[in-house]
Amino acid sequence: MGIYDYTVKAQDGSDVSLADYKGKVVLIMNTATGCGFTPQYEILQQLYERYNDKGFEILDFPCNQFGQQAPGSDDEIHEFCTCKFGVTFPQFKKVDVNGLTADPLWAYITSTTKFEKFTDVPQNEPVAKQMEQVAEMMDPDWKNNGNIKWNFTKFLYDRDGNFVGRYEPLISFNTIAADIDKVI
Repeated sequence: MGIYDYTVKAQDGSDVSLADYKGKVVLIMNTATGCGFTPQYEILQQLYERYNDKGFEILDFPCNQFGQQAPGSDDEIHEFCTCKFGVTFPQFKKVDVNGLTADPLWAYITSTTKFEKFTDVPQNEPVAKQMEQVAEMMDPDWKNNGNIKWNFTKFLYDRDGNFVGRYEPLISFNTIAADIDKVI
């Protein structure tokens, strides 16, 4: 099994086969509109504009599992993202990413990847420490599993659907861009 074996629901409810993205570099992420990391949409849109014509896609899956920070309908979330941040990359229906109700794609992603670290930037260390405390409260075994720890966790796959990297919310966009450059 791989990412291309999954079908997901587009923001409008239609089925989308991830096989449609074969041959593209894909960044899959869980997001929220009411999160402290929501301004990342602006940088994500910049990445999309920088690489899209080279075969790069961002697949955005809103998720309300972390602090109920993705309230509203799929249409309301889409309107917020397009109006506030000018998002033009594909958005999908709201999903659960952890637990028994996790979307099958996300169950696959979390079973085949592992948490590494919250940040790679020293100035983000205080926030990373706070995130560790929250992760510990939510899941005592958080360091040893692939469960999503918070909103804006990102997963990069190459043109053949091979996993390239997992990026927690505080990982530098320079790190992500460098990895995209390697596989684009």
